[in-house]
Amino acid sequence: MPGNEVVLIGIGEIGGVLAKGFLRLGFSVHPVTRESDSQQLAARIGQPALVIVAVGENALSGVLDGIPEKWRSGLCLLQNELLPDDWQGVDSPTVISIWFEKKPGIDAKVIIPSPVFGPQSELMRRALAAVNIPVTVLADEEQLLFQLVLKNLYILTSNIAGLRTGGNVGELWQHHQTFARQVAGEIISLQEALTNRIFDREALIAAMVTAFEGDPQHQCMGRSARARLQRALSHAERLKLDLPQLHALQQSSAEQ
Repeated sequence: MPGNEVVLIGIGEIGGVLAKGFLRLGFSVHPVTRESDSQQLAARIGQPALVIVAVGENALSGVLDGIPEKWRSGLCLLQNELLPDDWQGVDSPTVISIWFEKKPGIDAKVIIPSPVFGPQSELMRRALAAVNIPVTVLADEEQLLFQLVLKNLYILTSNIAGLRTGGNVGELWQHHQTFARQVAGEIISLQEALTNRIFDREALIAAMVTAFEGDPQHQCMGRSARARLQRALSHAERLKLDLPQLHALQQSSAEQ
């Protein structure tokens, strides 16, 4: 049976918030860094209550490949740009879409409640509640997929549109709404192609605007914006999907 222990793979800012929450619940938290021998740790601590994979999206695939077998049944994933295909081979992970921002030396800033689904959803809710971060426990996989696509829409629209507009998400929606909607439409088309599903576009955009309103000062263009644009276009090329706004942004970005 799972014990009163949590394994945390990746000790960045988000990982630190989660560690604090679980420590407040009385759990032992075992950090795993690049230098750690996870197989040795797995042999020593037994079956943890949860194994949180808190690495960035670019590192997720490699980390999942190296997860000790006895940990695979208790994983929690929280990456950006996450979709079900990203956890193929992992049975029933707990998945949380993180909607709080944590920067060094500053308390976590909540944008909207973070939705979670999976076997340890309630445990994640309790841990984050212990550090005053609200979580919504979802009812089913359909709701989870919508929430993952929503997070992707928010990140990709703000980052990619921000390559042209700069500024923050409040300004993006107030002053560049037509352009933002065009970019968002292409991002939704991409998400539909990646998931082989059709989504309610207006519901997604309305939910994105709610997130914009949760932190209107949030800057559009993060340091990963150009990489996100390139990754989106790589997916589109593979899926034979035409995204003219994104192609135009790539061209104008290359000329700068």
